[in-house]
Amino acid sequence: MIFGNKKEKILIYRIESGKSTNSQDSLFWSRFRKNRMAVWSLRVLWILVFFAVFSNFIANEKPLYCKLNGEHYFPVFKSIAIDFGLSDWDAVFQSTPWHDHQFESVIRTPIPWSGNTIDLKSGNYQSPLDTHKSEFRHWLGTTDLGRDVLAGMIEGARVALLVGLISMSLAALIGIILGAIAGYFGDSRLKISRGRLILNLIGVFLGIFYGFIVRSFNYSEGSFGIEFLKSLGIFTVTFILFNLLSILLKRNSFFRKQVTIPADLLIMRVIEIMNAMPGLLLLLAAVAIIKQPSIFYVMVIIGLIGWTSIARFIRAELLRIRNLSYIEAARAMGFSEFQILLKHAIPNALGPVLITLAFGIASAILLESTLSFLNIGVSDEDVSWGKLLSYARQREEAWWLAVFPGLAIFITVTIFNLIGEGLSDAFENRE
Repeated sequence: MIFGNKKEKILIYRIESGKSTNSQDSLFWSRFRKNRMAVWSLRVLWILVFFAVFSNFIANEKPLYCKLNGEHYFPVFKSIAIDFGLSDWDAVFQSTPWHDHQFESVIRTPIPWSGNTIDLKSGNYQSPLDTHKSEFRHWLGTTDLGRDVLAGMIEGARVALLVGLISMSLAALIGIILGAIAGYFGDSRLKISRGRLILNLIGVFLGIFYGFIVRSFNYSEGSFGIEFLKSLGIFTVTFILFNLLSILLKRNSFFRKQVTIPADLLIMRVIEIMNAMPGLLLLLAAVAIIKQPSIFYVMVIIGLIGWTSIARFIRAELLRIRNLSYIEAARAMGFSEFQILLKHAIPNALGPVLITLAFGIASAILLESTLSFLNIGVSDEDVSWGKLLSYARQREEAWWLAVFPGLAIFITVTIFNLIGEGLSDAFENRE
C-alpha cells in the first residue's frame, strides 16, 4: 500500500471501508465518461456557468474598489445589495457616469464595460480590429450605440443559462407531476370523492383567476419574481383551503362517494393537443399578449409549453415500474398510493427526465435567441446573444456581431445536446 499509486490506494480504502465500487452511480458515471464529447461538453458548461455566476465581477463599468474624496467604496458589491433592495447609491455616484469619475485609486473589473453601457466615442459599429478611441479597449467591437460586445456576451451567458434552467425547471415540475399521475394511476386507479373533485376544480379556477389573471397588472408595475411568488402563494393558499373544505363534505353520502378519474386518457389528450401546435407559434401568441416585454415572461412561457416531452418520458417509465415487486411490497406494507408514488416510483423514474432536460435546455436557449433576434418579448434593457445577433441585420459589414453571438449560441446548444447524448448512452447501457 505504501508503494501503490493513488488509484490503488482509493480502491483499497473503498474495499476496507465496505463501500461498493460497482454502485449504480459509479457505473453510470463510468459509462458517461466513455463519451469523450459529452465529458468535454460538461467541462465547457462549467466554464459558461463560471462566467454566468461571476459576470458582475468580470464585465462591469462599476469598479471592484475605488477611493473618491477620501472615502472607500466597493461599487460592484454595492450594486448587488441595491438589486436586492438592501441599499441605495450614494449621491456622488447618482449623476456622473462611472468612467468620468476621477478616482484617487481604483481596481476595475477585467472588462470595464457593462452590456448596456453606451460609449459615445466608439459608436457606429467599431470593429475589434480598429484603433480604439476610448480609454478602455472594446476587444470584440461595439454595436451601433457603442455598447461593448464582449460585455454583452458575458451577460448573455447568464441570460442563456437562466432561460434554460428556469424554464426547464418549471417544465419539469409540471411534466413530472402530470406524467407520474398518468403513468402510475392509469385510467382506473385514481379515485377521489365527489366533494373533493368539485372543490378542487373550483379551487384551481379561483386560484388562477385571483392569483394570476386579476393580478396581471402588478407584473408590469413591480418586480416579476416577487409578484410571481405572490401569485403562486395566493393560488396555493386557495387550493389548500378548498381541499380543507372538502373534509366537511364527507358527512354527506353523495359527496363521499368515490369517482374514478381516467387520468391517463385526459393527460395524454392534453399532451396531444399541445404537441399538435408548433411551439414557436404558441410562444409568439403568448408573448404577443404581454403588455410589458421581459425575459422572465419568456422563461415562464417556454416552461409552460415545454413540459409535454418530460411528461411522456416519465409516464412510460412509470407504466413499467408500477407493477414491479418493490412497488407491490410497498402496497402490502400498507403505504398509500401517493406515498408509494412520491417515495419509491418517481425517484426511480427520473433517469430519462435528465436526458429530456438536457435537450430541453438547448431548445429553450434556441427559442429565446430566436425571440431576441426578432426583438419579440424582450425589453430594451435585456442583453442576450440573440439581441446582439440582431444588430448584424442593420449593418452587414459588422461581421463581429454575427460571428461571436452566433458562435456562442451554436456552442451552447451543441454542448447541451452532446451532454444529453452522453446521458442517453449511460442510461441505455444499464444492465
